[in-house]
Parts: sequence; C-alpha cells; structure tokens
Amino acid sequence: MTGENGYLNPMRFPSLLLAAGLLFLSAAHADKLLIPMDLSQTDHLKAYGIAYLSVAGGHPVEWLLNYRGGSFLLDDVQGIKKEAAKRGVLFEPTSEAEVDRIYLEIESSNMDKVLLEKAPRIAVYTPLTKQPWDDAVTLAMTYSEIPYTKIYDKEIIEGKLSQYDWLHLHHEDFTGQYSKFYSTFRSAPWYVNNVAAGEKTADELGFKNNVVLKKAVVLAIRDYVEKGGFLFAMCLACNTLDMALASVKTDAVDALFDGTPPSPHLNKELDYNLSLAFTGFSIDADPMSPSHGDLDYNQVNMGPLKRKPANDFILFDFSPKYDPVPAMLCQNHTDLIKGFFGLATSFPKAMVKKSVTILGEANGQDAVRYLHGNLGQGQFTYYGGHDPEDYSHAVGDAPTDLSLHKNSPGYRLILNNVLYPAARQKKRKT
Repeated sequence: MTGENGYLNPMRFPSLLLAAGLLFLSAAHADKLLIPMDLSQTDHLKAYGIAYLSVAGGHPVEWLLNYRGGSFLLDDVQGIKKEAAKRGVLFEPTSEAEVDRIYLEIESSNMDKVLLEKAPRIAVYTPLTKQPWDDAVTLAMTYSEIPYTKIYDKEIIEGKLSQYDWLHLHHEDFTGQYSKFYSTFRSAPWYVNNVAAGEKTADELGFKNNVVLKKAVVLAIRDYVEKGGFLFAMCLACNTLDMALASVKTDAVDALFDGTPPSPHLNKELDYNLSLAFTGFSIDADPMSPSHGDLDYNQVNMGPLKRKPANDFILFDFSPKYDPVPAMLCQNHTDLIKGFFGLATSFPKAMVKKSVTILGEANGQDAVRYLHGNLGQGQFTYYGGHDPEDYSHAVGDAPTDLSLHKNSPGYRLILNNVLYPAARQKKRKT
C-alpha cells in the first residue's frame, strides 16, 4: 500500500491528488455538504478520509461535536461530492438556511463545532518489514486513504520526529525484550529474525544492544511530545513505553537481552515522573515469564486459565463546550465498544495518573481502555488492544478486511485521533 518512502502511493489512490488542490475549485455558492456520522452513514471510516482530503486541499472542515454522531460540514467544492460518492460515503447537500438551523441547535445543546484547518503530517513508528495487518492504525489510514510515512529507530535517533505533527506507536516492545515471546516462540523463524534485525539496527546506530537503543528512542519520543507533538499509542506500546521511560536509570531486563542482570532493587528504582500515563506499576524481569508486569490488567499472554476477558467498554460522555479535547476523541455513533485483546488490552485504573483523563473503561472491570493526557506543550492518547474488529488477534491470524467493518465504532476512535491534530485548539471553559 505504501511507496518506498512510506507514503501511500498516489498512483494506487488517485483520489489523493485532490489533496494537492488539483481538482478543487472555488465554491460556486454558499451551500455546504454535511457528512453525517450517525447510524445513517454508509461508511464511517472512509468519511474521515474525505474530511482529511478537504482539509489537505485547503478547505477547512467543521467537526460538529455530538451532532449526529460527530458529523462533518464541508465546503461544497467541485470534485468533493464525486470523490465521496466514489468512496461510498453518504453526504447531504445542505443549504445556507439549513446550516444556520444546525448552528442554532448546536449553540443551544450539548454540542459544539471545531474547525479542522491543517492536515497533520503523520508518522507511523514501525519496521519497514511489518505487514499492514500488524497495525490497526495503518489499516485504518490505508482504508480511509489518509497518507502517512513509516519511520523507525534510525529516523528517531537522527532527530527527524520534529518533521511530523502526529506519531503512532503500536505493539512495539520498548523495553527491548521482543514482546517477551522468548519462552514461547524463541525457536520460531520470525522471532529469530526479529531479534537479529533489532540487534543489527542497534549496532548500526552505535548502541550496545537493542535495550540501550530503545532507552534512547523512548526519551526522544517523550521529548517530542513535551515540545508539542501528538502521540497515539495502541496495544503493547502503551505499557512498554511507560515502563521503559520509568526504568531508563536502572537495569530492568534479564542478561538474556542486554548481557547484564536486572537490578536487584529494580522496582524501587523506577522513576514514575518520566512515564506519561501510569504510576505505581512494577516490572517482571523474568525472561521466561510472558508478562511485562502488573500494568497489563488482562495478562493476555499468561494463557487462557490466567488471562481476564476483554470486556466491552464504555466511552464517557464529555461536554464539547467544556471538555472539547476528550469530546473530539470520543465522537461516535455508539458509546459501547466491543472488547478486543492485544498484547496490552487494558490497564489497572489505580495506576492511571491523576492528571490523565480516562476516556473509556471496561464494563464490569476496574480497568481503563482509552485515556488522554498532556505533557508540556504536547498530548498523548493510549488505546488498549490490538485490532478493534479481531477479538483475539492470535499470531498468524488473517488480516482484518475493513471493507467488512465500514461502520466500526472501535476503528472510529483511531480515526478521531488521526483528525484531532487538525483542529484549531480551543481552551477548556471554566
């Protein structure tokens, strides 16, 4: 799906040429196009791509928060209707009078509108050898035709993160322990190849091993957020990023991975001030244990007798006028999202920092699935689980076909985060 530089190939997706303004002309009249995001929408996921396309083409979009599931209001410019129709996205031509009526309804209700005006430059942290179905976010952006660039450790160590507005991390193990698959898959060719590739990259970049390299990477990611970057993490990246940050000043892994034993006082030496979202967790440094520690609520790798189920989870209801950021991130046509596993599925509520906003909790469990926080000038969102339309996502599972899940509320949360950096930031009302 991507070209050699990591971008979606516009020749595979001719509609992306619209983003360069080649097919956009000035609006002929004041009428607008409403893309409803309630249950009437035929393809929620591709609707995000149309909104991105409009913004990238120089035509801001109004995101109508809590109005018909978080609908989009676009300029009726030449080409956009044709493109929406081609992609199977439902739109409604909307007169100036109808727009005024919508504005009045928004003003007098628990709704608001936010202007999307700058298409974010998107980076996905992933090895170039990763398959698209290894990452639900790249699946979502490819399906909705939103361009992105693949980057990995080399680009981060070379200081190239500042070129991007939005960074996505998925199931990377930032502790350098290769997802703690050693006890189960150490003889599997794919595991052996992953270890060899990781150690080779570390050596080429001048680091003693992959563990030391990842420590430099996580500090660079933290610095990126602190200086104004938007970070979106899913699956194993959520807990291992925080674990790696908290343990940068100590040895948190077995000699199997870095040649030296873990500190005997490891869990007393963790610095939770460096972690982004979590505090008070402990790390399991046993190389034969498939668990990274107690930050993983479900303990999915511990086997069916020990793991907890991935319960459905509930999105909290935020007022767009008073809490516009969490309201944007939770826009959906339902507040109930079906559960799904990942190498990190959900997180103990007691370990979420008080400064972090919880966006969604697992039904019947004291566990957080979705959260948002701030660090310095930047922001981060964590979303537990691997693939919203694949409950178990076992190794070797077939890739998810999003054409069969056009209205997935779980995937909508991903695309809320993709569009969010395009918003003109509004200060929270007090």
